[in-house]
Amino acid sequence: MHSSSFPPNFLWGAATAAYQIEGAHDADGKGPSIWDMMSRKEGAIPGGVTGDTACDHYRRMKEDVAMMKTMGLKAYRFSISWPRVIAEGTGAVNQAGLDFYSALVDELLAAGIEPCVTLYHWDLPLALHHKGGWMNRDIAEWFADYATVVGRALGDRVTWWMTLNEPSVFIVAGYRDGNHAPGLKLSVTESLRCLHHALLAHGRATQALRAACPGKILIGMAPAGYAKIPDTETPENIEAARRSLFTVAGQSLWDVALWMDPVFLGKYPDEAPGVFGSKWHHPSAADLATIHQPLDFIGFNCYSGIRVRAKTAAASVAAGAADGARGTSLAGGGSAIATTPEDLPYPQEHPTGQLSWLIFAPDALYWQARFLNERYGHGQLPLVVTENGFCSGDWVALDGHVHDGARIDYLHRYLQGFKRAGAEGIPLGGYFQWSLMDNFEWAEGYKPRFGLVHVDYATQKRTLKDSALWYREVIQTNGSNL
Repeated sequence: MHSSSFPPNFLWGAATAAYQIEGAHDADGKGPSIWDMMSRKEGAIPGGVTGDTACDHYRRMKEDVAMMKTMGLKAYRFSISWPRVIAEGTGAVNQAGLDFYSALVDELLAAGIEPCVTLYHWDLPLALHHKGGWMNRDIAEWFADYATVVGRALGDRVTWWMTLNEPSVFIVAGYRDGNHAPGLKLSVTESLRCLHHALLAHGRATQALRAACPGKILIGMAPAGYAKIPDTETPENIEAARRSLFTVAGQSLWDVALWMDPVFLGKYPDEAPGVFGSKWHHPSAADLATIHQPLDFIGFNCYSGIRVRAKTAAASVAAGAADGARGTSLAGGGSAIATTPEDLPYPQEHPTGQLSWLIFAPDALYWQARFLNERYGHGQLPLVVTENGFCSGDWVALDGHVHDGARIDYLHRYLQGFKRAGAEGIPLGGYFQWSLMDNFEWAEGYKPRFGLVHVDYATQKRTLKDSALWYREVIQTNGSNL
């Protein structure tokens, strides 16, 4: 193992998404997306703000890449705006949109930065929403056609690809809960249909990229999920955390296994039909085969975690009877300890980021990497943190700098956890800090700041925060300074 636990070719990067930074929402033939629509919906976003300008990255791309070079980034994960490339989602290709991303890739390569492309980070073409969006099974083919266009244009220079960013979030928040675009509140039955279509789209896009890209490419996706962290590192608590992570606990659709099992194991979790009952759609073998494409890495977005312990024997008896023999089948490479997991609430005063869901859980990356490797990777696929970061109310201080000590401490501790995973022999592929710069934080508007770089939205002035300079040192030492 390399002396720093991070391999020599480890991707040290930062990440962004098109709608959150690009602006230029109707420039050069770009069509509207569901977020262009959602951000204009009265009361949807605090302050009525939109991504129309955001960080104006579309016009400032070259200076932003120069800034990344100054920061020492080895890789940059960005998303392609589907309606910028194909305004209506299908049909005519907008060459000006493709040219922008081609120029971005060239600029990154000239700066010595590896371009890592996400095909879909939530900005569905509005025209496709009007045809049903993720409710329409045809979206798998629409998405494959789009992937083909992008793969042909960029696949000679881009090696790293991600199909979907956080499908659980854009389906649950967008289609079931209605607080993200397109703002629908569907039934669980309909939401499950959307879930399946999203996974089908991932599979078809993976096939399309492999066919369209001329060079060797590496494909994965970027699913979301809270880590499950054993309260203390006893065999019982570790097994309880593992079971908690991979069980289908209810009908929330947030459970990691619902999204990752079909992709990596070729089937939905065994207990899903029982949990959902008549709402469950039994997928065909052909659909499962389409979803279950061979992937090259295990990507995961992880900001936070929930502590778990094994219920005491007395408390477990009743639950264990109901649970039946699922204990061993769920372990995914674990032991046969019969445990009933219990998620532990954090005390009210436990630290969080500016957004309440960002609970401070420094062991999150270690346990997520460990459990995902055990269940899906078996040491054969590198683990890539496709997003991890911290949001706070940063501002430029009197001395002209941005002193974000909390972010540095957060990133330092989380990266120590990921480093531990590497030291234990889990293959590590990369780490993408969220985000390169402050940006439009979806339904929260512009208040939460996740960036390594501060953006003054009125002037578009960029200021490297203390965390950017700290991260540069981490990259320069390949993590051996952690």
